[in-house]
Amino acid sequence: MLRAKLSVAPVLAAVSLAALLSGCSSTPEDKTAGWSPNKIYAEAKDELSSGGYDKAIPLLEKLEGRAAGTPLAQQAQLEKAYAQYKAGEQAQAVATLDRFMKLHPASPALDYALYLKGIVNFNDNLGLFSFVSRQDLSERDQKAAKESFESFKELAARFPDSRYTPDARQRMTYIVNSLAQYEVHVARYYYSRAAYVAAIGRAQVALTDYRDVPALEEALFIMVQSYDALGLDQLRDDSRRVLETSYPRSEYLSRGFKSGSDPWWKVW
Repeated sequence: MLRAKLSVAPVLAAVSLAALLSGCSSTPEDKTAGWSPNKIYAEAKDELSSGGYDKAIPLLEKLEGRAAGTPLAQQAQLEKAYAQYKAGEQAQAVATLDRFMKLHPASPALDYALYLKGIVNFNDNLGLFSFVSRQDLSERDQKAAKESFESFKELAARFPDSRYTPDARQRMTYIVNSLAQYEVHVARYYYSRAAYVAAIGRAQVALTDYRDVPALEEALFIMVQSYDALGLDQLRDDSRRVLETSYPRSEYLSRGFKSGSDPWWKVW
């Protein structure tokens, strides 16, 4: 009996060693171990060009470490932020860009970093499936739109001659229009549910906070209709007078609320 017990020990030891070796052999091999920073960057660029964003991200992370303290490492950070954005990782992309701007406040690529941060939030707010739902920025939460606006605003203020500034200014105009339209969208929602006081309140927010944007025409019309529904004839007439003065050719007074038209954001 003692011999049987002793004979099992070597077998168990062999099995344990085999399991250990098997575990070691399953460790992922780093194919970039002997690569130069330039080779890593070239491979990452190839992945980016072919749409392999998920493969490009780890390569660029390795490049950050291998080329630390060099312009190539800074470039890797920016390329990684772009890859994260294209891979649908908006939060990670913004975090990468914030880190880049904190570490390199004097970088000649700072204008691009601000622009890319604005683009990330701009497209995140627009939504991946907005073309299916026909949902524009005015019908979505406005947090990302405001953050996008701030990035574009800083870019335009600090780098007025940047190649990215003209496009940023156009997007700022769109965002402002969107924010005003958001208030009107909510006002219209309240009006459709006979919550006239709430509808007037949101329409007034649009009129108070924004100037010279298309949404204000409808905001005034909502106020006219809401005051009329509440039987407040004087306020209704005052709002109508402002509407007729500001928009003498307004179709709202003759046709009412518009419906069935394409969202105006489709210019993008």
